[in-house]
Amino acid sequence: MNAPLNHPLPLLDLDVLRTFVAIAETGSFTTAANAVFRTPSAVSMQIKKLEDILGRSVFARDARSVTLTTDGEMLLGYARRLLSINREVVSKFIIPDIVGVVRLGSPDDYGERVLPHVLKRFAQSHPSIAVDVTIDQSSNLRRRMDDRALDITLLTNSYKTSALGAEVLLTEPIVWAGAKGGCAHLREPLPVSLWEEGCAWRAGALEALGREGRNYRVAYMSAHTAGQRAAIMSDLAVAPLPKSFLGSDMVELCPKDGMPDIGTYNLAMVVAPDASAPVKAVADHIRATFEVFRETGKF
Repeated sequence: MNAPLNHPLPLLDLDVLRTFVAIAETGSFTTAANAVFRTPSAVSMQIKKLEDILGRSVFARDARSVTLTTDGEMLLGYARRLLSINREVVSKFIIPDIVGVVRLGSPDDYGERVLPHVLKRFAQSHPSIAVDVTIDQSSNLRRRMDDRALDITLLTNSYKTSALGAEVLLTEPIVWAGAKGGCAHLREPLPVSLWEEGCAWRAGALEALGREGRNYRVAYMSAHTAGQRAAIMSDLAVAPLPKSFLGSDMVELCPKDGMPDIGTYNLAMVVAPDASAPVKAVADHIRATFEVFRETGKF
């Protein structure tokens, strides 16, 4: 039931909202329980408390899955904003006293497209923390983390695999990108532009082409996003890209264009287990950035 107007409205517990968001993003009470360091029964009690307060069901449950109800979808946007605002408010009082250096790794694609915006905003709110950035392939970044040469790294993973200890920040479709008005996708064999071995986008693209029996040749190879864009824009080749990476001068090539579906990939973050306060501050800032992106599509 809705609270009577002559009584104060109840306050939502941020810990409960954090659990709610974790379940919504993982689709599992058990997985979410591990993420928020609670037992599955405690997580279930939190959601029951939340539903009792709101007087609405936020999850539809069956034996195999957990999905958001219409009310749950509405609540998810509010919950993410409230958690983001909470981090921002607390940081205004706590973060200014944090000083240190953070070693951050990133694949080239996100190092070029996302990190400049992220680090600019972080420097404004955390002027006493220096961030040293290393750009490399995900496989090499994983090794650097294992060697303790990095404090945090972003990694791109196939939708079928995930790095041990990694926190998924974003799951996104990989699509075939071609030049607007181009004809590279009509050529035989298909000219493709790819990264080196170990790239999640390459693996998904080649698997899709093999599944469809489509003949192809690697016409352009570059480990850098700028090189991939050059191949696409000159209509030398088509290339697999995250859907959000498509520019206004590119088009998404679909099965109706003769191009097979590739699937999705994960962008994940790994944080050193003994993270210092500066490292935790950078990790929280990255999380908040991707929470906004998931909701608005903008960094």
